[in-house]
Amino acid sequence: MTGTDRAWPWKILLAVILIFSAAAIWGSVKRIDYQWRWYRVPQYFLYEAEEPIKIPFDGVVEGIAVSGGDALVTLVSEDGEKQQVSVDNETVRVSQGEDLFEGDTIGYVYQWHAGPLLTGLWTTMWISAAASVLGLIIGLVAGLMKISKNYTVRSLAAIYVEIIRGTPLLVQIFIAYFFIGTVFNLDRNVAGVGALALFAGAYVAEIVRAGIQSIPKGQMEAARSLGMSLPQAMMDVILPQAFKRILPPLSGQFISLIKDSSLVSVIAITDLTKSGREIITSTFATFEIWLVVAAMYLIVTSILSQFVFYLERRLRVSD
Repeated sequence: MTGTDRAWPWKILLAVILIFSAAAIWGSVKRIDYQWRWYRVPQYFLYEAEEPIKIPFDGVVEGIAVSGGDALVTLVSEDGEKQQVSVDNETVRVSQGEDLFEGDTIGYVYQWHAGPLLTGLWTTMWISAAASVLGLIIGLVAGLMKISKNYTVRSLAAIYVEIIRGTPLLVQIFIAYFFIGTVFNLDRNVAGVGALALFAGAYVAEIVRAGIQSIPKGQMEAARSLGMSLPQAMMDVILPQAFKRILPPLSGQFISLIKDSSLVSVIAITDLTKSGREIITSTFATFEIWLVVAAMYLIVTSILSQFVFYLERRLRVSD
């Protein structure tokens, strides 16, 4: 019996478990006395808004040419300057020969705009990316400090790691914004990114330390015997080998950081979580919005996970 033949009963069992799980969720949903409003969700991704077009000077309407659904309005200023603007034909608010003053509305155009869910997702992405880069730098430095032979350097790194890992991230964000941010007049985005970076850096430091110490000591001794300095040996020999070993836990930490970034909403940063709360406040579509927000976090973290799996496969091939 081949491996494929032995696996099919387990595949059937998996399918049965998933079907029963879906049925249980469906039954639970049916028992909830709740009116679902999924039709409201798409507008919070993209929506079409009416934008007013105003005349930038005092002048007169020289002519209006209609082409399809648009109207091309020709304006002439008091100095003889001509300007043409295009508006939606059904929204034209002026007529030929009409005198206008600066700021008067000529008509409207319809434009698509990103909704609060997309803008919140963008905020979450750039905050997480900035905090990840800074956290990686801080963690690398702190990790190297933890394996230093200098007692003071090693102790400072250990104190930093223990304090950050031993206190909740929410408390750290409050301290960063309300205390440090007030003292140094920091923007809330700077305080939020800084708190996330320091939090991630403490965990990255331990990952880096463990990765470096997992490399046999003979690698360092061989590099030094070839005339490399300690920094050269660390950068060219030890760290490249350690990176392959620490990539899975490192990626797990950064994926976790994306989810942890939702806590910056407590200091009024309009990330994905805060955007979801604001939408719920105005629509009362609680379950729909939170399910969509959770799905968006899941999609982002899943894409990052697949990218890390791709890197791991490439690194295995290069060995």
